[in-house]
Amino acid sequence: MKSARPKVLHELCGRPMLHYVVDAALAAGASDVVVVVGHGRDEVSAALDKAFGAQGKKVRTALQPQQRGTGDAVRCAMPHIDPTSEAILILCGDTPLLDPEQLTQLRGALDRAGDAPIAMLTAEVSDPTGYGRILRDASGRVIGIREHKDATLEERAITEVNPGVYLARSGFLGRALAGLTTDNAQGELYLTDIVAQAAKAGGAAAVVARDAGSLVGINDRAQLAAAEEVLYGRVADRLRKSGVTIRTSARVDAGVAVEPDAVIEHAVVLRGRTRVGAGARIDVGSVLTDVVVEAGASVKPYTVASQSSIGAGAQIGPFSHLRPESQIEADAHIGNFVETKKTVVRKGAKANHLAYLGDGDIGEGANVGAGTIFCNYDGFRKHRTEIGAGAFIGSDSQIVAPVKIGAGAYVATGTTVTRDVPDEALAIGRVKQENKEGYATRLKARLKDASKK
Repeated sequence: MKSARPKVLHELCGRPMLHYVVDAALAAGASDVVVVVGHGRDEVSAALDKAFGAQGKKVRTALQPQQRGTGDAVRCAMPHIDPTSEAILILCGDTPLLDPEQLTQLRGALDRAGDAPIAMLTAEVSDPTGYGRILRDASGRVIGIREHKDATLEERAITEVNPGVYLARSGFLGRALAGLTTDNAQGELYLTDIVAQAAKAGGAAAVVARDAGSLVGINDRAQLAAAEEVLYGRVADRLRKSGVTIRTSARVDAGVAVEPDAVIEHAVVLRGRTRVGAGARIDVGSVLTDVVVEAGASVKPYTVASQSSIGAGAQIGPFSHLRPESQIEADAHIGNFVETKKTVVRKGAKANHLAYLGDGDIGEGANVGAGTIFCNYDGFRKHRTEIGAGAFIGSDSQIVAPVKIGAGAYVATGTTVTRDVPDEALAIGRVKQENKEGYATRLKARLKDASKK
């Protein structure tokens, strides 16, 4: 990956790839999950705690002090597994496309296999380079796995490969791991060697995966991008089936929720825990991160918003910026080139053009004119501006916080407000205009003469 970040924490659709694997295990019926960690273990453990700890899921880690192979990794996990477990599902942390339904098939295969101590997935691929090859005897029984680096030319021609998904009976697994050796090209403890042991101890049940693409591992940025496109497609398909219109170039993270009859237009990006209500429209090029959009709201093109809420029927954009903790209530309007931050814009209030509204509370039905600025920072601290219901703020006004403008008050265009304005009062603070008759003619003549010199 050419990255300081542990591979399994690289994100697809807004979530680390490891989280998809843990979710697949839990969805397939795993009672608890042990993640073997080595490089970047503190980061990986913290990410797991954040994602699964709050849900009360049994997800914990086991340390592999030295990376001595996949068999050694499973050995390190064994002391952390409930000794009463009947079977242990073994997965790779870099396979984010896993289908839980395919994993549950292993349980049935193991139950049907009688004395077989292990069931495993296999896959047919056109290019098996890098994968362990499935070895079968003349009758078709699986007798082992040969890693690519150890395989002969004849074995490398095999196109049935091992994607690294196993369900093993607990007692057998413990004994098989104890019998692993490093007699191979890489001098490692291969987990794949337990398959040959299983073949001698009752057989290895193999389930050929119906979707080999869901078993691919991620080893570089290109594979990461390709897998993410698959996940984005899955999200879009799920939303369309639930009654959402979503254009092909939209990108919706796995954790986003969208209700029926919402429309997600081209090049929209919905990230994190964003929620879009029924009938809302998110128009072209908008980027929303952790935003709640209520029913019937309209987010117009190229709006950027994060950690904010947009009320029912509200209109945002185009080219608006809602910074964190912006709360736009029902039927309010935030227009082009308006920026908000830590501000409540109450029901029906409007700021339609070219304004900065930071650390404020704008009352119901109030109108904020073009070019208005909330001067909320004095160089040391932030201060709040409060505007009462129905107030009118004229264009090109500067509101120097902390200040309160009363209900129904009127701030004249071009005013700098430095003191509270009572209810229904007019505040005017512009410089007195003076007209000098004929001055423009004399000025132009002077400038013309100067340009000739």
